[in-house]
Amino acid sequence: MSNPSSPAIPLERLHAILGPKGLITDADAIAPWLTDWRGRFHGQSPAILAPATTREVAAVVALAQEQAIPLVPQGGNTSMVGGATPPANGRALILSLRRMNAIRSLSAEHNRAVCEAGVILSTLHEAAEAAGRRFPLSLGAKGSATIGGLVSTNAGGTQVLRHGTMRGLVEGLEAVLPNGEVYEGLEPLKKDNRGYDIRHLLIGAEGTLGVVTAATLRLVPALTRTATAWVGVERPHDALALLRLLERRFGQTIEGFEVIAGDCLGHVLSHIPGTRSPIGTPSPWHVLIEFDLSEAADGAQGEQRILSALSEFLESGRGLDATLAQNEAQAQSFWRLRESISEAERAQGPALQFDISVPVEAMPDYMVETAKAAQARFPGTTASSFGHLGDGNVHFHVRAPKGTADGPAWIARQGKEISRFVHDAVEAAGGSISAEHGIGQMKRAELGRLASPARLWAMRAIKQAFDPRGIMNPEKLIPLASEG
Repeated sequence: MSNPSSPAIPLERLHAILGPKGLITDADAIAPWLTDWRGRFHGQSPAILAPATTREVAAVVALAQEQAIPLVPQGGNTSMVGGATPPANGRALILSLRRMNAIRSLSAEHNRAVCEAGVILSTLHEAAEAAGRRFPLSLGAKGSATIGGLVSTNAGGTQVLRHGTMRGLVEGLEAVLPNGEVYEGLEPLKKDNRGYDIRHLLIGAEGTLGVVTAATLRLVPALTRTATAWVGVERPHDALALLRLLERRFGQTIEGFEVIAGDCLGHVLSHIPGTRSPIGTPSPWHVLIEFDLSEAADGAQGEQRILSALSEFLESGRGLDATLAQNEAQAQSFWRLRESISEAERAQGPALQFDISVPVEAMPDYMVETAKAAQARFPGTTASSFGHLGDGNVHFHVRAPKGTADGPAWIARQGKEISRFVHDAVEAAGGSISAEHGIGQMKRAELGRLASPARLWAMRAIKQAFDPRGIMNPEKLIPLASEG
């Protein structure tokens, strides 16, 4: 595991700080944490540091600063862009936050929870539910993703339309800065004008400016009654028209609004056992909508209003078919279709997957026109998308030609050119090459190619000011000067 160019690792001093449970040097125990979740990036590290308290994190970071030892913060290792994988040179130590997994407090009265960085998202969901509350952010990796990682990547999900990204759900933050000092900002202040907002610098920084150790998170009342609808449409433009209609009628009760290309649904129906389309009419595009009727005086009346709006939409000629889930099991079956897309796409064959965003009004054109253009530019490929229409987040996939056996080889040959093509289209639409997964190491060069000089200057200046020795999560997020 060691590298001849690696700095000497002060194992005795680290052992004194962390104890026997907090210092892992066994190669077999380290190995599972050296590869990213998608299996695209592989690194090396001589040790995993696993502190149990913020004080231990601070001591470790101070020692790393003194010795110029790079650290790679890691939670559940669910990064989609290689953001928590150590570099291949073997110089960095993995700083695991998984032992810091306490929910320090949870108040139903104040709609607030204070969680350490290693708390798994599903654990928070369960604790909030037991208190009659919920944490309104969910994603496919909820069984392994940790709060620290979600904060550090400003994670999103299917409920951003109503509740915002992680940035909007974090009311306070505790973190260890690169000099070993603890930023104590857990207080949930509504107003605080003491200059730069350190909390918002750390959210989405992917561990390059410090180590998130705990967060104060906003909770909301539990859902007591929901309505889930599935609508077939001819084009995503019709889906946007439906969104605007429902926003006028129902406002903030719309919890989620997902749009899915017909071939994406087809892959789910082909590869995921026990799935079936909610509607009988074959449709080029599909819409999944979740309504929160918890505060409705008469839930049945709320459902009737939804059915009336959907009927009006169908009668306008912009909808092909629609249905409303009749019970919780059926609603869950609708959501299972949406949540199984990634699994089905993997079964379908190798693909390049893009997490991008464009202005909401530009999303329908982007989904249709970029897919056509990609297929024309790269013969044999197929392209389609699904995503959170309400917040402009598109998951855009370009699949390898049918029969491609060696996916990694195809990606190595075509990946860079296809990525440039897709990202150029995003830039032309006024969008972002990363909507909710971050930059990590996978998109760093593309950020350097496409970001404005002002953005790159500011990012590099902030990084240099916070971390002049470059010990925090090296080779992530910040483009090299040659990439700008």
